[in-house]
Amino acid sequence: MITGKTKIMGLIGDPVEHTISPYMHNAGFKHFNMDYVYVTFHVTKENLKFAIEGARALDVRGLNVTIPHKIEVMKYLDVIQETAWHIGAVNTIKFADEIEGYNTDGLGAVRGIQDVKSIKGSKIIILGAGGASRAISFQSLLSGAKQVLIANRTRDKALSLALDLNDYLNKDVRAIDIGEELKEELQDADILINTTPIGMYPNVDQEPLVTSDMMHEGLVVNDVIYNPLETGLLREARLAGAKTITGIKMLIYQGIESFKIWTGREPPMDVFEEALAPEIKKL
Repeated sequence: MITGKTKIMGLIGDPVEHTISPYMHNAGFKHFNMDYVYVTFHVTKENLKFAIEGARALDVRGLNVTIPHKIEVMKYLDVIQETAWHIGAVNTIKFADEIEGYNTDGLGAVRGIQDVKSIKGSKIIILGAGGASRAISFQSLLSGAKQVLIANRTRDKALSLALDLNDYLNKDVRAIDIGEELKEELQDADILINTTPIGMYPNVDQEPLVTSDMMHEGLVVNDVIYNPLETGLLREARLAGAKTITGIKMLIYQGIESFKIWTGREPPMDVFEEALAPEIKKL
């Protein structure tokens, strides 16, 4: 029951109709018997500034931010956490004395992978050079990855990201070509992560950038896409005998991190998993 005392959390983006995040966050509030509600707000680019100002005026306590606002929203925040600043994107906002911006995407992806394999000392190849790639690359290096290689169709974009990471972290980060160079580097890679939209609904029949003949049994393959649950890339990984991680892991773990920022409490993973299970079956 929503009352005058109910505190509001939510998600802003364009579009937001597809999201399943409300199911897990509202389950978390119910688990802790907290009088909070998590709702979605469809916010277009031209209304982003007004949305942040309005949220503050309406005493909204926290927001998640999804595409296409993760970079633009930084202009309207008072404080940006160091990690989010270096990543260059915000996906979580906390309204306190100041409007605070965080990024939980990278941490969410890394926690999901570490359920299967340790990041520390690993050679990681990341497909794509956008915001998700930047967040996951950054967090992987902070978590002890030995090497991160960025493969992108536009090599200049991958090179720019690699240089940014090297400048800040002074780690082994390189841009590689999609093609023979990617195929060669995959031979001894430990982890492959797809951050591109290739294979995302409704384009489920798109050919993945990496096929089974390029993989090996010791590889861990993570696709951050969660609709469909099994992408073309993960099907190819299964054919190669590689371990697979769906995008649901990142969704849940980044959500747990956001929940902690807003409330100071960490919801059990099984609470989020059970809340999402019926929705995942629909994907």
